[in-house]
Amino acid sequence: MKSTNWKADTRYVHAGAHPDPSTGAIMTPIYQTSTYVQEAPGVNQGFEYARSQNPTRKALEEALAVLEGGNYGLAFSSGVAATDAVIKLLSAGDEVVCGNDMYGGTYRQFTKIFQRLGITFHMVNTTDAANVAKAITSKTKLIWLETPTNPLMNISDIEAIAALAKQHGILLAVDNTFASPALQQPLLLGADIVMHSATKYLGGHSDVIQGALVIKDKSLHDQLHFIQKSSGAVPGPMDCFLVLRGIKTLGLRMKAHCENGEKVANWLAAHPKVKKVYWPGFTSHPNHLVAKKQMSGYGGMISFELAGDSVEETKRVLSTTRLFSLAESLGGVESLINHPASMTHASIPREERIKNGLTDGLIRLSIGIEDAEDLIADLDHAIQLAITS
Repeated sequence: MKSTNWKADTRYVHAGAHPDPSTGAIMTPIYQTSTYVQEAPGVNQGFEYARSQNPTRKALEEALAVLEGGNYGLAFSSGVAATDAVIKLLSAGDEVVCGNDMYGGTYRQFTKIFQRLGITFHMVNTTDAANVAKAITSKTKLIWLETPTNPLMNISDIEAIAALAKQHGILLAVDNTFASPALQQPLLLGADIVMHSATKYLGGHSDVIQGALVIKDKSLHDQLHFIQKSSGAVPGPMDCFLVLRGIKTLGLRMKAHCENGEKVANWLAAHPKVKKVYWPGFTSHPNHLVAKKQMSGYGGMISFELAGDSVEETKRVLSTTRLFSLAESLGGVESLINHPASMTHASIPREERIKNGLTDGLIRLSIGIEDAEDLIADLDHAIQLAITS
């Protein structure tokens, strides 16, 4: 079922949805099978072996393409598996320009896996497109953007950097995990590839690990599909079903995440014991105008630092919240609190983290869909307790 004329909330509900032809079931079935019966060698119903194709995965991949305004979607077993597939487009000697404050798992993959295979990564501050332009060489084949960034909420101008990429014949890939397609659609701004950790907002319920790529160009899709099939990092049908289920409420959930995020961010900014709040919705954010231009909302991800810069007080806040659960990940309906320096970004050397602004005292919040007053009361209690202890 596909229509380019539907509004976003309608697309979320119906994207990739086809009633089951054998039963009329309105929900896409979970095709839990490893192989498919063929009438004769090479004569089949479009499915041969589940690593290559699965009807549940096919429905999800159709939905992913619709959500991002692309022509093709590819589902992977995790977000880092999707990233892995993009970098496998490259060869030894190629170069990549990427952000200097990216997700720790991406940093680890780039520096510990692909760098030793002969790919060079130039990490720069991508919030200024001029820095990206300076880093491009004749060997540059890919620009990798994360916007907003994890966890400093930095914003890069996708449209400006896409123009640079096209000028130099370079691919542009954008990690759109923090925004989700409900708030930002990089393909419509000129990107070639969009990546998601579908574990996060697309799944939305903290019950699945999955990654996704969306592209417009058929040749690029064919290359990535070959990598997906040949490397084998594909999700199972149950995982695909869970993400399909999550997508149906994406619009409703993102509205709640955004509303709660704004309330919590403003409350933190006014708190006398909070030194700094990182959230792109503030007019004081360095690239607020870029965020306003390319995003339809500012999301539910917030980072902050306490006044006094005490690591011990930071740790006490992390351990004394009651509604916010101390955990990795983000984007679920429940609120999470995280310490990037020792958790999600522990793979980045401390000197590198500090240089790029990620301090030992930074706290990251994934704002859920609970009542905002309850979330604020929980944070207030934890901050007061941590600082008076």
